[in-house]
Amino acid sequence: MISLTPVLFVEKIEPSLDFWEKGLGFKRPMEVPGEGGLAFVMLKLGDIEVMYQTYPSLEEDLPKIAKEAKGSPNFLYIKVDDLDEVINKLKGFEVAVKRRQTFYGADEIGYKEPGGHFITFAEFKNQQ
Repeated sequence: MISLTPVLFVEKIEPSLDFWEKGLGFKRPMEVPGEGGLAFVMLKLGDIEVMYQTYPSLEEDLPKIAKEAKGSPNFLYIKVDDLDEVINKLKGFEVAVKRRQTFYGADEIGYKEPGGHFITFAEFKNQQ
């Protein structure tokens, strides 16, 4: 295997862009326009990628799975080097899980991004 890239399905992509681009510094190397806005977007920061696709675009692209995907939030877990930096960058976004220390050694915090998906950021001080 070479990489893993989540595809997050949403009603509208645009509300989620500030979270990734302005908040975290992701760039948009690819986008596909659709009726009334973007239909698809790829976001990238270093080796990390995340994609968004609208439900109408999914219905057109893969109608057999579109019904099952609708309304199902995803949960992403992202390891970071500096959790304080992430928290500072995401001020104003909805915190879903307050910052906590876990039994498995993580200092973590969880956000609900504007598209309804849950993103947890974790720093491991004594692990690689």
